[in-house]
Amino acid sequence: MSRLIYTAFVSLDGVVEAPGGEPGYRNTGWTFAVDFDEDVYSIKAREQGEAGAMMLGRVSYQAFSAVWPQMDDEFPRYNAMPKYVVSTTLAESDLVEGWGTTTILRTLDEVAAVKEAEPAPILVHGSATLARTLSDAGLIDRYHLLVFPFVLGAGKRMWSETDKPRQKLELVESEAYPNGVQKLIYDVGGFDPGV
Repeated sequence: MSRLIYTAFVSLDGVVEAPGGEPGYRNTGWTFAVDFDEDVYSIKAREQGEAGAMMLGRVSYQAFSAVWPQMDDEFPRYNAMPKYVVSTTLAESDLVEGWGTTTILRTLDEVAAVKEAEPAPILVHGSATLARTLSDAGLIDRYHLLVFPFVLGAGKRMWSETDKPRQKLELVESEAYPNGVQKLIYDVGGFDPGV
């Protein structure tokens, strides 16, 4: 069974929308508003080396597949690894040629089956809506968070507002960087049924 890891750039108030300059969000590109520190992004190289597959929602798949296949120097392992797209609307004809094997998953049961079948960790990139759904269903096993020193106010958030039991996270790695960014890696415990 593989570990499902959600990896995200997140503001202090939980916003994960458009960190890299994606259009349509008033604070787009907010991760570039801190001094660049190469050490902050070392987790990304580690993720690429350890992961066996990538899982995306439809919107992130369509955004990444338009750009990442041409960035083989930056993302050689990501480009080669299998991809799973969780979507009820994406058609097979919408899939991009030459970006690794891509499978469309329609249900959370199918996501759970992939977790059972894949031997190496599966990374969930971007995909805020998918991440909230997976979290609410108890399918995320670990969070890799780079927390940026901003309160953005509006925007897609990492966490849903679903009324669910308390869930314990165990901090397994952390580091603070001079530019104010913090790396926080949490393993996910189960839901607390008593709450």
